[in-house]
Amino acid sequence: MKKLILIIIVVGNFLSGSAQTIKAEIESILKKVPPQSRYGIVILNPMKEETLYVHNANVPLIPASNTKLFTTAVAVYFLGPDYLISTKFFSDANNVDKRKLNGNLYIKGYGNGLFSETDLDKLIDDLKRKGITEITGNIVGDDTFFDDNYSRQDWIEDETKTVSLPPVSALILNKNKHVVRKKVRRKKYKFVTEFFSDPPLQIAEIVFNKLKESSIYVNGVYKKGTTPKSAKEIAGHSIKLKDYLSIVNKRSDNFLAECLFKIIGAVSSGKEGSSFYAAQTINKFLYDNDIPSEGTKIVDGSGISRNNQVSVGAIAGLLEKIYFDIRYFDTFYNSLSTAGEDGTLRNRMKKSDIDVNFRGKTGTLNGASSVSGYLKLDNGDDLIISMIFEFSKKSNNYYREVEDKIIEKLAGFKNEPGK
Repeated sequence: MKKLILIIIVVGNFLSGSAQTIKAEIESILKKVPPQSRYGIVILNPMKEETLYVHNANVPLIPASNTKLFTTAVAVYFLGPDYLISTKFFSDANNVDKRKLNGNLYIKGYGNGLFSETDLDKLIDDLKRKGITEITGNIVGDDTFFDDNYSRQDWIEDETKTVSLPPVSALILNKNKHVVRKKVRRKKYKFVTEFFSDPPLQIAEIVFNKLKESSIYVNGVYKKGTTPKSAKEIAGHSIKLKDYLSIVNKRSDNFLAECLFKIIGAVSSGKEGSSFYAAQTINKFLYDNDIPSEGTKIVDGSGISRNNQVSVGAIAGLLEKIYFDIRYFDTFYNSLSTAGEDGTLRNRMKKSDIDVNFRGKTGTLNGASSVSGYLKLDNGDDLIISMIFEFSKKSNNYYREVEDKIIEKLAGFKNEPGK
């Protein structure tokens, strides 16, 4: 990956005629950007080892949701596309005697942010199919696969502004939200959505009540705790990582991204899912693969913290690393939004007179806009593009239009880059 740094520094000074034309076209678009704005742009042709445009490649900027590119890419490398993200029932009972489960029932989560009440009902149906009508012990919620720092403020230093998220725990049900009935005034009520305050305990309570509704009698109580290593799995629900990634990137789902961030920490450390272990793993990945990371600071998995700092050179280096890896590229590429079709790019580059074959990830915060991904040209070439803008003048829509114009200009360029 040191090749990328060399291309940016050296080739940037010796552009071909076609690349010089592209550079001039892009700079004409950028002339209208307010001078107070800070931005970084890298556009390169990985196969021809040519940089078509570069500006502030190594300057750390706020990446917004482009941070998810690091979370999802490192997840693919450490876990593999077929890794199962699960929620499981365990029991310490030695056997089922006369339809009795003689022991405790544990529900343990492994960071599956998509686990729903419908999925839980299916697990309970599995118990019924096994002939279980009674549980002699307790119902125990176990979220020890992650640490118990549920809020982002607990792990992001100096975080003053953030998007509100449900508690990021290993055991999750309905994204750790529930609807409650609240009294407004005498004889008047309203229904409001609240976050769980204690996910393992509250989910254990829900399981306890659902078991009773399903005619499975529980002798004990509901509580939270740790599943014994000797406990046996008796039912489970899983989703493959490659399917999970598509939702994280296409929908830019912040909650799922934070769950995935901690899954990375849990698996890589072999201890527990924490932001510390996750960030440490991502930083090591960048270092081990010679991806330019000077000034890089990744504090979360979603990018909604303004404390994240990433350069477009680091993003382009990450995208180039995956581009040349036949094992993981398709999984990663398919998780990205398609311009004019789906995800956060579904309404972008839609009105262009030319076909824009771009797959990418957007990012938006107040005063920050980013987009990065892969553009396929008519001649068969692929371009890697990364752009981040920080601004105090104009709106997010204005900078999205600037980004789109640059990508459209590249897509419509008739001469082959490199000739």
